[in-house]
Amino acid sequence: MKPRSPRRRAAAVITALSACAALTTTQAQATPAQDVITPATKFYVDPHSKAAKQALVDFANGDIENAANMARLASWPQAEWFTEGAPDEVRVKVNRLVRRARAVDRTPVLVAYDIPGRDCSQYSSGGAASSAAYRKWIDAFAAGVGDDKAVVVVEPDGVANLPKDCGPTTDPTGELTAARIADLAYAVKTLKARPRTTVYLDAGNVQWRSVGDIAQRLQDAGVQYGDGFSLNVSNNHPTDHNARYGTWVAKCIWFATEGPEQARGHTDWCASQYYSSAAPNDGAPGNAVSPADPTTWRWTDAWFDQNVGTPPADELHHFVIDTSRNGRGAWTPAPGKYSGDAETWCNAPGRGLGPRPTADTGVPLVDAYLWIKIPGESDGSCTRNTGGTIDPEYGIVDPPAGAWWPDQAHALARNAVPLLTFNR
Repeated sequence: MKPRSPRRRAAAVITALSACAALTTTQAQATPAQDVITPATKFYVDPHSKAAKQALVDFANGDIENAANMARLASWPQAEWFTEGAPDEVRVKVNRLVRRARAVDRTPVLVAYDIPGRDCSQYSSGGAASSAAYRKWIDAFAAGVGDDKAVVVVEPDGVANLPKDCGPTTDPTGELTAARIADLAYAVKTLKARPRTTVYLDAGNVQWRSVGDIAQRLQDAGVQYGDGFSLNVSNNHPTDHNARYGTWVAKCIWFATEGPEQARGHTDWCASQYYSSAAPNDGAPGNAVSPADPTTWRWTDAWFDQNVGTPPADELHHFVIDTSRNGRGAWTPAPGKYSGDAETWCNAPGRGLGPRPTADTGVPLVDAYLWIKIPGESDGSCTRNTGGTIDPEYGIVDPPAGAWWPDQAHALARNAVPLLTFNR
């Protein structure tokens, strides 16, 4: 096929950007307001997103191909993160966002990310100075939402990466972990008290905590006060793997709270991606179940079939999956390339955008696929534990966590699976 001329490609970019800007008004023709996520829910698109701005920069630089991709990316809904600020500041910023979304009858996706001691003082360290300060911040966040529609993802990694997980000297008495659990429960309760807010407590991803472990952590941290949990935030594991894991987690919580009397409180009995007592005892680690081989997860499914069955759907927690970077699945570095932790989650090279944001997933317990991590924002200055400052995968010092990285945005759009198209 004959390639289009630069003039025709430029015209296409201008058309796409114009359509993106016009999306603010055309969104208002959506379905009637909903109090929770349903398959008909439409999420808010920020016409002034970083991707939209990058499209203009690329176009001005004569980079028509990347400009077009950025315009396409900008047409899809993405979450907005709230990571700092005084209570009054977060209240104003949250309220500004939900009012913009209300004006066009769309549901915004927000991330509350200010828990004390977040990220074990790693690349995304920070957070409120104390539990008291955090609770005031959450109160202000909830006040900003008010009576408007909103989806809130609560504290990515906050449950899966508790203070007790940060190292033997971080929380020797358990006091910090107990405070974290109490703060998360407070956040879920406070946000869910708003009449039209849907709340998901983050639960890590399929390659992190075992099913029983994360199920218990979620219960302790108040998942029962919200609408469910979120998975794969800022990560790139396949959508179907997370959907399978999330279904096990939901069933495990039910098993240990509503299931057989003898199972009450025993999330530790649940099979997982690491082990299943239903598998043949062949001497292999995990009784033939491997987290790296999803074909072995049939034994995990078998355990749930045998011990949990099919609980009533309305008694199971639902969840959402971040698909912003998992179009090509997880990154696995070449064997032997790194002697330590290769930080496969951190600015993984060669990744692409995954399934487009939608509330119509077709999967019973998956309320939505969302772009929670903003495509194009860095995970931090990854070093792959090489001892230097350079990321050997890129040959540069990666931008700090949360900073916009045009090259990464371009790559994610270029590598999208399925192919990136304009949101209509």
